[in-house]
Amino acid sequence: GAIVGALVALSLIALVLSLVRVEDVALPPTVKYGMVFDAGSSHTSLFVYEWDSDKENDTGVVSQTLSCDVQGQGISSYASNPPEAGNSLRECLERALLAIPAEKHRDVPTYLGATAGMRLLREQNSSAAEQVLAEVAKTMQEYPVAFKGARILTGEEEGAYGWITINYLLDSFTKYSPRAHAWLRPEAANILGALDLGGASTQITFMPEGSAVGRNGASEFTLYGYSYNIYTHSYLCYGQNEMLRRLAKELIVSSPSTRVHHPCYPKGYNETVSLSSFRASPCTARDPRLAPGDSSVTLEGRGSASGCLAALRKLFNFSACGQSQDCTFDGVYQPPLRGQFIAFSAFYYNFKFLNLTEGQPLAVVREAIEGLCARSWEDLSSSYPKENPKRLPRYCTNANYILTLLLDAYKFNETSWNNIFFQMKAGSADVGWTLGYMLNLTNMVPAEAPARVKGHRPSLWAAAVTFIILTLVLGLAALLL
Repeated sequence: GAIVGALVALSLIALVLSLVRVEDVALPPTVKYGMVFDAGSSHTSLFVYEWDSDKENDTGVVSQTLSCDVQGQGISSYASNPPEAGNSLRECLERALLAIPAEKHRDVPTYLGATAGMRLLREQNSSAAEQVLAEVAKTMQEYPVAFKGARILTGEEEGAYGWITINYLLDSFTKYSPRAHAWLRPEAANILGALDLGGASTQITFMPEGSAVGRNGASEFTLYGYSYNIYTHSYLCYGQNEMLRRLAKELIVSSPSTRVHHPCYPKGYNETVSLSSFRASPCTARDPRLAPGDSSVTLEGRGSASGCLAALRKLFNFSACGQSQDCTFDGVYQPPLRGQFIAFSAFYYNFKFLNLTEGQPLAVVREAIEGLCARSWEDLSSSYPKENPKRLPRYCTNANYILTLLLDAYKFNETSWNNIFFQMKAGSADVGWTLGYMLNLTNMVPAEAPARVKGHRPSLWAAAVTFIILTLVLGLAALLL
């Protein structure tokens, strides 16, 4: 009887366990991190991003965790001392590693993208550019991260990734729906254009009507399951710093004197420049009109907005387009503008100085710029004591250059000017090409399946355990009887 009772108990236990359904229990997605260095012509910044390992339609939902400005100038300035280019990155790398859990360090994909400053250096001295990138790579390989390479981006890549960043941050591609508990594509997605002004180049990127992009300048991206055809073009030597250099050179070679009138600089401001500084950049080095030697010239400010605009227009070759409407300058094709645009980087910082960041009418903008240009150096320097004394005398030039670039070159007008919004952040993230770069790279990594463990539903476990205990009690009772 005792043996029969025990066998009955064991059989019942086996029966109950076989009825308990084994289920897959999904663990929360793991958080992944990525780092991108933006090595610009005038400075370098590091951005750290994070995203969940389970992704929406093969594109990670990425957010910015940290930004760090590297001390000193851009890496192209270390052409004569390449090891210092690598050393300059150390402080920001160490800060980034403190912001990421230690156990994840070795899995963090880390990239460096160099833009127009390094494109110019490569044009001028390709071996120096390679040495700078090699030293940068050498330094980054010393750190416990998954270093993926340091390379020079094309101007078109820079423009396209900036466009991706803007539309991602402003929910043009996908938006979370609390009702559906899912990321959905907005019904009438408002795809914005991107206007970027750096130190050595400027980019324009947007989605034109229909097949207007069929000519040169086309790029295609697939994000969140949708394809996008965009027009993008980058103009090397038309960045803010190279424009200032080119303007000064044109004024100097057009004057027989060593004291040259500068229409854009404020009255009372003088700046002495060496002719050798023009031979340091490919944007100005090839001009045969430059006098040989290392003599100096003094630029004397005249504070004339109209004279400044006239001098700036000479930097563009508008006649190369002939009568073509689909052309900007220098004979470059551009389809008709479409939609709204975000203008960032130097576009934003110059208009911020003028308090013109929020959709001001064009007439108000012109008036503010004319007022700025009319102010003397004594007035400006006393009104803005905290402003960088090298940057302050150049705001008149920069603002007039932006007007020339947007209106005369890119063909915005009185009406479409209202479609330009000057901003540098969207949400908590910086606007620029690095986030778009990171998004595109996460799209190339296969979606990771959520980690799963074998488990049982708690309610079934409770019932099974209760039944087992009761069966054992009954079996023992049978033994005693």
